[in-house]
Amino acid sequence: MAYYQNIFTQVQVRAAAPDLGVPIRNEDRTSATFWHLLGRLGNAQIGPIYLGYTGLLSLIAGFIAFEIIGLNMWASVNWDPVQFVRQLPWLALEPPKPQYGLQILPPLRDGGWWLIAGFFLTASVLLWWWRMYRRARALGLGTHTAWAFLSAIWLYLVLGFIRPLLMGSWSEAVPFGIFPHLDWTAAFSIRYGNLFYNPFHMLSIAFLYGSALLFAMHGATILAVGRFGGEREIEQILDRGTASERAALFWRWTMGFNATMESIHRWAWWFAVLTPLTGGIGILLTGTVVDNWYLWGVVHGIAPEYPHVFPPVVDPALATGGAP
Repeated sequence: MAYYQNIFTQVQVRAAAPDLGVPIRNEDRTSATFWHLLGRLGNAQIGPIYLGYTGLLSLIAGFIAFEIIGLNMWASVNWDPVQFVRQLPWLALEPPKPQYGLQILPPLRDGGWWLIAGFFLTASVLLWWWRMYRRARALGLGTHTAWAFLSAIWLYLVLGFIRPLLMGSWSEAVPFGIFPHLDWTAAFSIRYGNLFYNPFHMLSIAFLYGSALLFAMHGATILAVGRFGGEREIEQILDRGTASERAALFWRWTMGFNATMESIHRWAWWFAVLTPLTGGIGILLTGTVVDNWYLWGVVHGIAPEYPHVFPPVVDPALATGGAP
């Protein structure tokens, strides 16, 4: 076993009885058990599970939102189960039309159901965040996970709530659906002069790729020193051992980056959190502050002007004579 490769082999370490975790007063938890097949992918133990009132309310609100979206999609194909399954990637629950503006409850079939589903989905997400925060505090943990989750919630709220409010219409929001929301993204970019010239979009993509690289390299490094106990990262952080020293040396030699067993997690956390944070800022500025990112890029030296052999690009906001 001197050359044990833990990329391919998963050792399932389990005690005689499941670990029920840190004891906390006035808390009811479910029982726990082991599942061998699950252990081939990660931890074989299932449970204990603690929902509490916030977790339960979050699941109920999420289920209501899921049902509203699903039933509306099913109704759009005349309740045909075959067509529902066949067309599911293309089905959508659309937001209200522009003529309804910010009306609190437009007709159900013209966006009312979208607003109701959005309300329950938002409630579900926020309740789950509150549950995550409270669980961390109850267990004596830092609240890093809750704040990272809140960064993703920020982008969600910008797309479906904050920006539509600033634009004065729910029609600016994203539809519920797989391909429809991708179509919305493409149309959004075309409408505002190519989102790739948005500097906050650039930052978001840089942090996205950067976090993927950091997580991949860190995970690979820990696997590489697994034979020296590298997976026991907390021990290696508190008491440097051969695994952490070899991992740090490897990073210095290959990356020129003097990361530690502790600092690499902070780097990865910040890169991941900044991905939706900067993306949300970029979306929020689009249409509210900047009407055409390509023309903005030309003015600020980011994008080159098209050759003069082509007709000049006109800012759509300054164009006249078009149909309303």
